[in-house]
Amino acid sequence: MIRKFEPWDIDDVMEIWLYANLEAHDFIDGTYFENACEMVRSLIPSSEVYVYEEDSNVTGFIGLEEGFVQGLFVKPGRQRHGIGQALLEQVKSNRDVLMLKVYRKNEKAISFYRREGFDVAELEVEEATGETEITMKWYRA
Repeated sequence: MIRKFEPWDIDDVMEIWLYANLEAHDFIDGTYFENACEMVRSLIPSSEVYVYEEDSNVTGFIGLEEGFVQGLFVKPGRQRHGIGQALLEQVKSNRDVLMLKVYRKNEKAISFYRREGFDVAELEVEEATGETEITMKWYRA
């Protein structure tokens, strides 16, 4: 089931955010994500966030800010079960354009977003990590 984020979801969402980032971005020092936890925790309640819930457990979420996907995260161990696709379909349903950034070294995410209709728009180096990010865009057909 997909529903809007509620304040009591914050601990589950943050746990997914941290562990999914650490797993997907092993090319970035883990302290980068650990140090960002409090900032992300403070931003989530003011963003448009949807959670995916299975048996009363949050197993994924997507966060947006004005058509920009700030993050799509699925609990490690529940990835590749359609959760990310369902969350993305939720936000695609009422938008004509979506944008997001993904690290160039995160090849699994890039493949996923391409399958979901996103195209590469530009490349840039993220100052904080020194890693190349790809901006991807999706347009309603």
